Amino acid sequence: METKLFSPFTIKNTTFKNRIVMSPMCMYSCHNEDGIVENWHKTHYTSRAIGQVGLIIIEATAVTPQGRISPNDLGIWSDDHIEGLKELTELMKEHGSATGIQLAHAGRKAVLEGEIIAPSPLSFNEQMKTPKEMSMEDIQDTVEAFKQGAVRAKQAGFDVIEIHGAHGYLINEFLSPLSNKRTDGYGGSAENRYRFLREVIDAIKSVWDGPLFVRISASDYHEEGMEAEDYVEMAHWMKEQGVDLIDCSSGAVVPARIHTYPGYQVPFAEKIKKEAEIPTGAVGLITSPIHAEEILQNDRADLIFIARELLRDPYWPRTAAVELGAQIQSPKQYERGWM
Repeated sequence: METKLFSPFTIKNTTFKNRIVMSPMCMYSCHNEDGIVENWHKTHYTSRAIGQVGLIIIEATAVTPQGRISPNDLGIWSDDHIEGLKELTELMKEHGSATGIQLAHAGRKAVLEGEIIAPSPLSFNEQMKTPKEMSMEDIQDTVEAFKQGAVRAKQAGFDVIEIHGAHGYLINEFLSPLSNKRTDGYGGSAENRYRFLREVIDAIKSVWDGPLFVRISASDYHEEGMEAEDYVEMAHWMKEQGVDLIDCSSGAVVPARIHTYPGYQVPFAEKIKKEAEIPTGAVGLITSPIHAEEILQNDRADLIFIARELLRDPYWPRTAAVELGAQIQSPKQYERGWM
């Protein structure tokens, strides 16, 4: 039987050499608080490209200074960021990896000095700051910031853009009724709560013709929150707008106790893939190559997003190839060790 994990996958004008995706994970490593790529990022991401990851999506990258999760996040709010990001994409591409960037705004989960913004003036928990409710001008400015982030991502040479609509950050805050209590055109009904994301997608699509992903939190783990069924409807809307793949994570819009286990989020990816008829990515404690292969062979998702396991093993694709009996190309400098 053909090993599906190591089969290519094509979206639009971009082919990934295998189905392994490095999931975006914040590094909190911009020590000057300027959002500019540092040596750490070059070493960290290039190592995974040498390890033969098919698509590397770099960490949540803030479209405004106010949208950073922490002061040490990467940024894409200024043309000053392009040079470092371009060097980063070139380094990864030298080793055959496709490159992606996750455009993000932290919303009420920003841990920063000064004012933070959100759909509604509700803090995430008692320890965190209460945000300012976004005005229409704030909304328009933030949509424009996502658009300009996409322009800069293109200039930096990224192959894929992922919109961060998960984990309780700004877009997720608009989508969930737990964090969006607005009574205007951006709150209330599902269509209204989706409007901000709709505008972000349209703005990015006006300047970007490459593959476009959206990461979602497919369950809020709260009886009054969003569930996968709600996201099936929204996935239909995303598909109509030209989104190419839904990256299916879950949780973190409100504090919740989540029972985690290997593959606990895979049913979300499977449901949205089959019911919305759109490609999906599966993520969440997928560490075993056999497990990854099972997900793909049974058509439960199209791509496998690996997170912490790639922190532990930058060469996880080789580990997977050995276990699955697949042949993959090794860096010629490493052939003696990889044979």
